[in-house]
Amino acid sequence: MSWGTELWDQFDNLDKHTQWGIDFVERYAKFVKERLDIEQNYAKQLRNLVKKYCPKRSKEEEPRFTSCVSFYSILHELNDYAGQRELVAEEMALKVYSELMRYSQDLKGERKHHLQEGRKAQQFLDQCWKQMDNSKKKFERECKEAEKSQNTYERLDNDINATKSEVEKAKGQFYLRTHMADESKNEYAAQLQNFNAEQWKHFNNAIPHIFKNLQNMDERRTVKLGETYRSFAEAERKVIPIISKCLDGMVSAAKAVDERKDSAIVVESFKSGFEPPGDFPFEDYSQNLSRTGSDGTISNTPKGERERDGGSAPRSDPKHPIGRAKNKLWLFGKKPKAPSLEDFSHLPPEQRRKKLLQRIDELNKELQKEVDQRDGLNKMKDVYEKNPQMGDPSSLQPKISETICNMEKLRSEIHRHESWLSEVEGKQSSRGDRRHSVDNHHQTPQGRESPEGSYTEDTSQEHHTPHHRSAPAKPGNPNPDPHEFDDEFDDDDPLPVIGHCKALYSFDGMKYFLWLQGPGILYIIEEDKGDGWTRARKQSGEEGYVPTSYVEITMEKNSKGAVTYI
Repeated sequence: MSWGTELWDQFDNLDKHTQWGIDFVERYAKFVKERLDIEQNYAKQLRNLVKKYCPKRSKEEEPRFTSCVSFYSILHELNDYAGQRELVAEEMALKVYSELMRYSQDLKGERKHHLQEGRKAQQFLDQCWKQMDNSKKKFERECKEAEKSQNTYERLDNDINATKSEVEKAKGQFYLRTHMADESKNEYAAQLQNFNAEQWKHFNNAIPHIFKNLQNMDERRTVKLGETYRSFAEAERKVIPIISKCLDGMVSAAKAVDERKDSAIVVESFKSGFEPPGDFPFEDYSQNLSRTGSDGTISNTPKGERERDGGSAPRSDPKHPIGRAKNKLWLFGKKPKAPSLEDFSHLPPEQRRKKLLQRIDELNKELQKEVDQRDGLNKMKDVYEKNPQMGDPSSLQPKISETICNMEKLRSEIHRHESWLSEVEGKQSSRGDRRHSVDNHHQTPQGRESPEGSYTEDTSQEHHTPHHRSAPAKPGNPNPDPHEFDDEFDDDDPLPVIGHCKALYSFDGMKYFLWLQGPGILYIIEEDKGDGWTRARKQSGEEGYVPTSYVEITMEKNSKGAVTYI
């Protein structure tokens, strides 16, 4: 349907309708703007979320568990997903919002032009109508004046008392008015004919043409809205394949979670290389009892011999030892030094072996770089010697010497680490042979393990008992006290007792470790620092470390000097 033929008299309503159409375009543009703002904020929040939960550690410290790796893969996919949401916002901003705002301005200009043409046509028609109406009113006035002059002439012509001059004057006035009425009639007829012609053109040509332009404009506006609706949807549809890939990547990451592999990583990461505890040995406490009971004693051993053998010697209170030195003594000599980080002696044997292998590999790579640099410098030196104009060969000698020095240092470091590695591997291979009987538990243990279960660097004590300062032999006591240590311990204060523990398993201790020889009470002087070892004191006053999992610990309440490690 055509607006020009159907709505020829609805100019004002069409004016309002076209204004509503432009307002609707701008309203939809505002909707798109708010939607793309949501997309941009959503993408920004997703990126911030990914950044918040992404690991901030170096790659070497990254957990290798499949559940963690899959989670980081999901974060990566989510970051890509956020990028696609940003693309949706950019597409909507460029192809929908910006296009709508530009088109809205064009519509406003076009509508204004068409309405101005319509108003001009209407004004021209109104002007023609006014001219016609004025000529009509003039014609009406002239006719009335002519009729009035005619009545005056007829009255004087019939009056016997009127003079001839008065009659002639009235007659002339009548003719004049009649002539003017005729001219007004002709003018009115011409103006009426002109107005009718303009009115026909107005309603059959001008207005239909203007309304047709307005109709075309409004229809193009509707088409444009449909196109932007499609663009609005296409902005989302374009990223669906990539979003699908992101979601597929998340599903693949979820499928990659392997509980068995994670369990194997836990074992590989934390196994210490120690042997499981063996069975408790039977300890026969009845072997010194008298079987006859003839003398009313519990033993046939003479009193003097018992005293000489230490059988009846009074035991010191483990909480308050008699000698200062015994409270401060380690099982095999001096108090151990803090574990060296360079040889990874603070780690259990298996973990130490892995760290040493890793460090040896790093040193070999550094050595290869130095070798390559030395070879390159030597080649450059040969070139300078053959072509002196290219450079001075002697200028390279300091750098070559420095490189050779670095190589020697690296070789020395590699040799040291390989020695520690062979030591660890040798100790691990022989650990299974260190299981002793009950009697052997009382012998001085051999080996070189730190309190954390790894080996120390002091090779002078390997396969030897620790060196003690021997006290002069006393009568009835031909052997020196095995727990007599260097004087340097005399200046240390004994650690207070903060609890006690009972051995659950036997433990074949080595250097810095206490022997666990079946059920017995040990006194806690320092809590587990988190490495699996507890510092304890025997009833005899010997101090050392025991595996925390091998004992049942009871801490004393309100104990003074208790040390808690968090």
